[in-house]
Amino acid sequence: MQQRRDSTLVLLTLNEIDGLRLLWDDIPVDRFARTVAVDGGSTDGTREFLAQRGIPILDQSIPGRGVAFRVAADATDTDRLVYYSPDGNEDPADIERLDDLLLGGARLAIASRFARGSVNEEQDSFRPRARVNQALTWIANRLFNGGPYVTDTINGFRAMRRVDLLELDTSVKRFPIEYQISIRAMRRSWPIAELATVENQRAGGESKALSWPVGKDHIKVLLTELPGARLLRGA
Repeated sequence: MQQRRDSTLVLLTLNEIDGLRLLWDDIPVDRFARTVAVDGGSTDGTREFLAQRGIPILDQSIPGRGVAFRVAADATDTDRLVYYSPDGNEDPADIERLDDLLLGGARLAIASRFARGSVNEEQDSFRPRARVNQALTWIANRLFNGGPYVTDTINGFRAMRRVDLLELDTSVKRFPIEYQISIRAMRRSWPIAELATVENQRAGGESKALSWPVGKDHIKVLLTELPGARLLRGA
């Protein structure tokens, strides 16, 4: 099979050795022109695992997922970027499918946990994260989106063209980077494509996205972006 020219697979890592060991053979690292890791300071063997397999590791001078998105964009020169976290939640079978959505004309491609046919890890539980995510997504669509409804504005398993990410001039340092990207893409009326994904359980350890701090940060992003809301502009 032909390698995906002009596309970089970005592995976002912070102590993900369990997920890497479980998923490595299914991650299509050799199908992309480049594969790099942006590491937030792993101490569990993640860095050694990647180095042994020849994956360049980009370090962050400032911690945070939003910083990692920009580090990857600044350090690469390919046209397209696919962001993937090897923690067990994200299905590696969807990595190339996201890149295909960009090739098909999307300017933002998202693996949706709430699109028809998707599965999210909380759908059979009483934990509130999925409901909060859906509420934040509804608000973003209502305030900023003039196109087809986007079902998952928050999932970080996504792909973009490098120049588009840089054009958005994002400022978020931590997890709400995805929410800011989605809102700013909506405000520009960019074509956004989604694919239904299956979210599995984490391979090891606790999620780094603690519910209250992350939820509070999403609200801050929403308030910061409000001046560009369609309703406030009378659209």
